[in-house]
Amino acid sequence: MDTSILIAVLLFIVGLACLIKGGDWFVDGSCGIAHRFGIPELLIGATVVSIGTTLPEVMVSATSAVKGHSDIAYGNAIGSIICNTALISAITITFKPSKVAKETLKKPIAFFFAAAALYLACAYIAGGFSRTVGISLLAIFVIYMVVLVKEALKAKKGESETIQDDKKEEPGKENPLWKDLVFIVIGAALIAVGADLLVDNGTIIAVALGVPESVVALTFVALGTSLPELVTAITSLIKGHGALSLGNIIGANLFNLVLVSGMAITLRPFKIPANSTIMGINSSLVVDSPVMLGVMLLLTLPALIKGKLYRAQGILLLCIYAAFVVFQFAFN
Repeated sequence: MDTSILIAVLLFIVGLACLIKGGDWFVDGSCGIAHRFGIPELLIGATVVSIGTTLPEVMVSATSAVKGHSDIAYGNAIGSIICNTALISAITITFKPSKVAKETLKKPIAFFFAAAALYLACAYIAGGFSRTVGISLLAIFVIYMVVLVKEALKAKKGESETIQDDKKEEPGKENPLWKDLVFIVIGAALIAVGADLLVDNGTIIAVALGVPESVVALTFVALGTSLPELVTAITSLIKGHGALSLGNIIGANLFNLVLVSGMAITLRPFKIPANSTIMGINSSLVVDSPVMLGVMLLLTLPALIKGKLYRAQGILLLCIYAAFVVFQFAFN
């Protein structure tokens, strides 16, 4: 084996280790703060945890856009949403289907589809994204955060008495606030470093094997930057925080559109990459965007209508993801 490839494999493993430990500490710190301030786990999963686990996508897409690699800037965001939904959430649902709080899900889902409508309208009508679109997506991110912070403050006020009672009954059970904050900061840092090592070295390995750049963006890079969500989802599942995992996935998907894409587009507007066509139409508009929208509908509609996630739902999402990956390698 070539020395450079061996080094890439070793750094890939180091990155994975950083992700695993970082995810563990990030979940611990986030849940500690959620408990302390009476914030619902799903809400903190959709904000603090989602921002932390989306940091790799932000860094990769922004850097790619500035350097003129629009394939990676575009494919990373779309691919990450598909990976988050049809692989990561699907694994969680398949192993542990559960009930969800419909009311808490409504706002994140509504914001996602509103942002998706703007994003896809630009993709299909204009064939690309202007700086105005990027700024608009970032504005949606700011509005979303303001709305959720108001909800958090309301939840804190409504549950303050209960929390005080719990503290009296279980003194010393909580970590000190500084310790929870340290867990979050160090966890986020390890996640970011781990994802960076994973993406860089995973891409080196993929290119050495002759995989096209467009496929690398939608699969290897998307999977690499989504590993924080995977680690967080699995860690949350093991620790019994299923709501945190679902909130993280939905929040991360929204942030991929409004924060990741918004930042990349604002820094350097770009056109939709046209690496291949189907019946004369850009394959991304025929396959990638519809799959992104379809898997999100499949994940969220049963949760909104029935207030529950089903094992069959997770299995179907996994099948869609497998078919999507096969398509990328077979037709690109």
